[in-house]
Formats: sequence, C-alpha cells, structure tokens
Amino acid sequence: MITGKNYIGNNLSEKGNKTYKTFNPKLNIKNEYNFHEATLEEVNEAVILAHNTFKEYRNVSGTKRADFLNAIADEIMDLGDELVQTYMSETGLPEGRAAGERGRTIFQLRSFAELVANDEWRDNTIDEAVPDRVPMPMSDIRKTYIALGPVVVFGASNFPLAYSTAGGDTASALAAGCPVIVKSHPMHAGTGELVASAIIKAAERTGMPNGVFSNLNSSGIEVGVQLVSHPKVKAVGFTGSIKGGRALYDLAAKREEPIPVFAEMGSINPVIITPNAISKRGEALATTYAGSITMGTGQFCTNPGLILTIAGNETEAFIKDLAAKTTAIDPQCMLHPNIKSNYTRVGNDVTSQNGLEVVSKYEAIVADNFAPSQISTVSGTDFLINPKMHQEVFGPFSLVVRCKDEAQLVEIIEGLEGQLTGTILAEEEDYANLPEIVDALQNRVGRIIFNGVPTGVEVCDSMTHGGPYPASSDSRFTAVGTGAIKRWVRPFSYQDFPKELLPQSLK
Repeated sequence: MITGKNYIGNNLSEKGNKTYKTFNPKLNIKNEYNFHEATLEEVNEAVILAHNTFKEYRNVSGTKRADFLNAIADEIMDLGDELVQTYMSETGLPEGRAAGERGRTIFQLRSFAELVANDEWRDNTIDEAVPDRVPMPMSDIRKTYIALGPVVVFGASNFPLAYSTAGGDTASALAAGCPVIVKSHPMHAGTGELVASAIIKAAERTGMPNGVFSNLNSSGIEVGVQLVSHPKVKAVGFTGSIKGGRALYDLAAKREEPIPVFAEMGSINPVIITPNAISKRGEALATTYAGSITMGTGQFCTNPGLILTIAGNETEAFIKDLAAKTTAIDPQCMLHPNIKSNYTRVGNDVTSQNGLEVVSKYEAIVADNFAPSQISTVSGTDFLINPKMHQEVFGPFSLVVRCKDEAQLVEIIEGLEGQLTGTILAEEEDYANLPEIVDALQNRVGRIIFNGVPTGVEVCDSMTHGGPYPASSDSRFTAVGTGAIKRWVRPFSYQDFPKELLPQSLK
C-alpha cells in the first residue's frame, strides 16, 4: 500500500508540507498519490539512526545478512501485481519489462546473499610473525575488509527496480554491512515506497536493527544535497546524468571529511564495425543494431550511441539500411516528459553541428512523450574537431562516423571521453589488424564486447560496469556484479593481536 510518506528506519514519517505526484507518461497525466518531501529534520533523523545502527549492523554475521537479503527478495515478490502496475504507471514501460527488471533485482539480492554467506569475499590475508627474522623480527599482520558506514543511494530514473531502492547499490551496501538511506527518484516514488516497505518487512522479519534502511522522498535536489553533506554519511552511490553525478562528487569532495561518490554518469558506447563485417553481414548487423538502438526507447546507459567505421560504398549502403530499419520501428514511450524534452533538446544540438547529416528520422506524428528514432552520420574529420558531437543523446539515437582509414578511427577512439563499453564487430580475417583498436578501447572503456551488442549487462562475478570518467567516477570499481561490494568497504589490518580478539575469519 502506498502512503506517500518517508521511511525513517521502520517508521513512516510526514513532517513536511511540500508534496508532489509522479507522472504517467503513457497517459500523459499525473498519478493519484501525493508524496511528502523529506524535511531537514527527517534527513537528520534518518542519518543519525543509520549511524547508530551501523555499530550493530557491521557486526551482524554474513549468514544473517544473507538471510536479510533473501528476505528482501521474498518480500518484493510478495508485492505481486501492485508493484508491476505501479511501475508501469510511473514509467510507461510494458508489463514484460517490469517483470524482467523485478527478476533481475531479485537475482542481484540473492547473488549478494550467496556471496556474504561466508567471508571469502573479504580476501583475508595472514602474514604470521617471524620473531627470529634478521635483522628485524616480523610482526603478525592480518588484513581484512570492513564496512565504511552509512551509505546514501540515489535511485535511477531509467531502472526503477534494478538500480534504485533495492537495486545493485543498495544490495551490495547492505551485504557489506553498511546501513542504506535511499533518496527515492521522484519519477517513480510509488514504486520506490512499495520496495522500501518490502525491505522494512524483511528487516523486521530477520531481526535487523532499526535504521538499517530508510527511504526519503524528494522532488528536487535539496534532500540529496543535505544527505551528501551530512557528516555521518560515509559513501554515496549514484546512477544518472554527468551534471548530477559531478555535482554530488564535488559536494562530497568539499566536505570537512571527503567521502567517496561512486557515480555512473553517462556513455555513448562506441561500436567499431570493420569493412569486412559490413561486406559479409551488413544487413544482419543493421537489423540487430536497429533493435539495440531502439530497445527500451534507447534509455539504457549502454545504448550504442556512436558507430565508427571506414568510409566506402558498402558503408554508405549500410548506413542507409540501418537508418531505414531503425526508423521503421514504431516509437515508444519515454519515462517522463522531462526525459523526452532533454532527448529533443540534446538531439537537436548534436544534429545542428556543421558536417552532420540526418540520414533518417521518424517523421510521422507521435503521441506525447513518445520518442522518434534517428540515425545521423558525419565524417571522421568533422567529428574529430567538434566535441559537441560526443554528447550522449539519451534515447533512440545513434551517430555513424565515417572514418577515412583505420588510423583516423584509432585517433577518434583515443580522443573519446571514458565509456562504459566498446564493441568490435569483425571477421576472422580482421584479427591481425585489431590489436591497435583493442589497445585504444582498453584505455577508454570498462568492457569490450566482440560481435554482440552493448545493451544488456549480465550480473556475474566477471562483469565490469564502469569505466574511465565520465562513465564512472572511479574506474577501479564495478556497479554490477558481486565485485560491486568492494565500493563500500576499506582494507583494515590487525598487527600482533591476541587471537582471542580477532574476527573468526582471521584466527
């Protein structure tokens, strides 16, 4: 049941008078519930509660934290159709997408539960004392990883479940032993509250301390600023725009005690297609990439927004085919009028640049908040001299760059900002010429896909979902997969400690 209130630990709260509603982009109307924006007093209450709870929660055993995470998964499933219908009403996305994202959220929670059921993830090391070592004796030193403290998680606009209230940031932080305060995304506050209620039920059911989780509503930036500025908050997780992520990063850095902000902020995910690949399977690639570009109305952080290839007659034919196939796909609803407006504004800015040609654009009249797809093209020379063409157009848009040769293609890759992914579409006869491209991509991306599409991020131990700035604020970490837990811990060593006082896993 949606109340529109904030969760301060296990308690519902509505101390403020400022309210707002979510929006149904498909029907182009506001949804029925009023959500109470958290006050400064409520922000402080949630953080202090989390700080006090941390003293207990950090010492909760891995098996009990695993029980908690599994209970969250169970409670989310028990929300049933109410969660799916609320998700659809706040996003315009179809039922299948809601069910699929819910399944991914459940899988993430259970993956972290399995990870922390024992202490192997801590990578404990033991160097025993060598008292007779010369010229100096060696102390007994043992290293583990310990939780940072209360973590603030910002819900993402494009994934109301998998990257939001109980998404990967929250699941990994709770698994690490950190209490979590979620700043709910205003576009899907109802979905967020339902999931928050599931987390609270799971916490109570498994005996977790009150304050291990809170959920705060906000329609603007004030609550987020207050949370990141609070001296008891020790880390931040964010998925969103470069502007928003950088603002939080700068704010955290200016604190008296700076804290880490793990932000995933933007990517155009370059795709390199060799002439041989176009020659042998250009039509199939055009079909595949038309689907990838328009999937989810292009509202994925791994959307293929930039395609690099070598100029030529077959390339020209491929571009026209890709454009025709892309714009033949009916427009779909975007998540919110603001996202549709940004798609139009940034898209117009990119396509107005000198040398850029719009190859095909869906020209029929579309419903409010639906996004017409677009394929544009430009020469490698014009792309190199104009960084405005590097902008992420968040939606069903892709820019094809016609490079004059492989050297220019590599130069373009090396001049790109950091990206989440890079993709290579090539044939076996290209292998001898690929090392230079691979080397260039490795310095610019967090993951390289070979003969596939970047859309779709597997949740597994080997996944890296991050990359050089601005794809993420710290390229040493992943936001997806079990490795994401390492963002919320720090290394800690015990020297010459009595074994009776050591954690069990270090004895």
